[in-house]
Amino acid sequence: MKTKRSTVLVTGGLGYIGSHVVPELLSRGWKVRVFDNYYRCDRAVATSIATLDGVEVIEGDVRYANTVESAMTGVEAVVHLAAVCINKSISDPTESLDVNLLGTQNVYDAAARASVQRIVYASSASIYGNPTSLPMRESDKPAPITPYCTAKLAGEHLLSFYAQRTKMSWLALRFFNVYGPGQPTDAYYTSVILTFLRRLAMGEAPIIDGRGEQSMDFVHVTDVARSVGLALDSSATGEALNVGTGQQTTVKELAEHLIKAVGSDVQPVFKPREVLVTQREASTERIHELLGWEPTIGLAEGLTSVVDHLKNSGELA
Repeated sequence: MKTKRSTVLVTGGLGYIGSHVVPELLSRGWKVRVFDNYYRCDRAVATSIATLDGVEVIEGDVRYANTVESAMTGVEAVVHLAAVCINKSISDPTESLDVNLLGTQNVYDAAARASVQRIVYASSASIYGNPTSLPMRESDKPAPITPYCTAKLAGEHLLSFYAQRTKMSWLALRFFNVYGPGQPTDAYYTSVILTFLRRLAMGEAPIIDGRGEQSMDFVHVTDVARSVGLALDSSATGEALNVGTGQQTTVKELAEHLIKAVGSDVQPVFKPREVLVTQREASTERIHELLGWEPTIGLAEGLTSVVDHLKNSGELA
């Protein structure tokens, strides 16, 4: 907990993860200055964030260095979340790299000029590519396969570069498959949750390609936000840390969890086809050792929170 109200700049603070990070940082005693272009945010969520005590919102885009530099005035720390998602990076690599790489460089450069003391950077487990062994450890060789992943990895290296030239401390957090209430409908990995739920809402069975052996490490957005808060308040520096549960869940298991969560009696339908079986499972030893972080929301509880949110919003009967 902060003993004085220092200011942290949160880029992308109105986005899905950001809208959970901001209240977490407020609870830790920070004043929060949100920097966001409003492009992908939920307007109702953005309004609720903007009205919180201790929050200032600046509309801006990380691609414009002068705007970023202006927003950095009087800031002690930065949480850099702003990014273009994986899907967009595949369809428009130029924009993706413009935001995720050059925009990130603008944030770091402005932070260095403003003598910012600490940066927490939202990296991604996608930098590992398709792992050859599990669990995925921070020491594993990265093998990014999309412009998004490439930019996220470069962001880690750029952060190290700037830290070496200044007194800035930093941590990068490699988020695994983030999910929870209000999650984006077009998320590259976790959109499968909403796809299955839409079918279940119509009384139809989830359709699974292949045998459903593909797996993910689903980590609840509340736990992710807490990892950011712990990283910001920590004195640890110069490392990238996995943020996952250490548990892999196959697509088949996910469907079964969701069927139970909605109280349905249907069975998944398997669509025979050749699929690339990718697997995700985080090693979480290092983040527990450095930050004392561990997940608190299990998958069954987390999926129930997603279902309840959709029911309350009228999106699920």
